Amino acid sequence: MDDKEKFEMEFVIHASPSLLYQYISTPSGLSEWFADNVNSRGELFTFIWDGSEEQAKLLSKKSSERIKFRWLEDDEDGASYYFELRIQVDEITKDVSLMVTDFAEEDEVEEAKMLWDNQISSLKQVLGSA
Repeated sequence: MDDKEKFEMEFVIHASPSLLYQYISTPSGLSEWFADNVNSRGELFTFIWDGSEEQAKLLSKKSSERIKFRWLEDDEDGASYYFELRIQVDEITKDVSLMVTDFAEEDEVEEAKMLWDNQISSLKQVLGSA
């Protein structure tokens, strides 16, 4: 299996951390911007796009701070890849940022970053933060 490259991105979001957390941690919130539909059963989240499904396992979450998932296919392969959405608040300016950590094949990192740009752009629209 090829090693994937870890990358991080930061997006400034004009919304309260608690509101933002609802959109990154709940099936209803995620289905407003991340996927067409999201269902969860315990730690298992099912993301649906254009009729195709991907399942991810919830690895950890901390209220109003972060959520971390691992795609099931990576989990079954024994890979340690994950994607994490982390809310960061600047102590001085109180600016709220959403930090995205993800992994992609070396030749797909730029494409993955563009995908996250589009996803976060949708999130900002939903939040009225665009």
